[in-house]
Amino acid sequence: MHDKLGPEKNQSNREVLVDLMQRYGDMVLRVAFTYVKERQLAEDISQEVFIRCYQSLDTFKHQSSYQTWLYSITVNYCKDYVRSWSYRNLIPQALIKEEERKVDSVDSQVVRKEESDFIFHEVLNLSVKLREVLILYYYEDLTIEEVANILSVKQNTVKTRLHRARKNLKLHIEGGMVFEK
Repeated sequence: MHDKLGPEKNQSNREVLVDLMQRYGDMVLRVAFTYVKERQLAEDISQEVFIRCYQSLDTFKHQSSYQTWLYSITVNYCKDYVRSWSYRNLIPQALIKEEERKVDSVDSQVVRKEESDFIFHEVLNLSVKLREVLILYYYEDLTIEEVANILSVKQNTVKTRLHRARKNLKLHIEGGMVFEK
């Protein structure tokens, strides 16, 4: 079984990759951005996610949709990256290479649209555990079950995190409260 909206079975791996990039590229970029909060870095991570996807296409078992599979790859790669030494210890590129960012791309426009959204900025201030469930549930329109599968947690954990995240956002937006973890 394969995605109803996914690549055809008779396509080459390269054709499948191009199809997946066209269908889910913006989604991968948005999810990566929610973790690293930097456009260029999110674009780099998106490229790495699709490289990993391409390398694993032959082992994809079609037990989930291509979309769910890409979410999982993206979330796992982002979590690993954020825990990495280089992410925690290097000066953010935003301070060094602002001039290089003036080149506009479609991906950059998508992220800039998200950046300009006040609520999205507030979501980015949440802890990763709260932020990721909000992004996957509200911005990516996944079900609680799908979010639980992607994050490898129980559905009740997702519900609890969603509740805490909504409560936290409401308190912060209405009263300027400090975010809980």
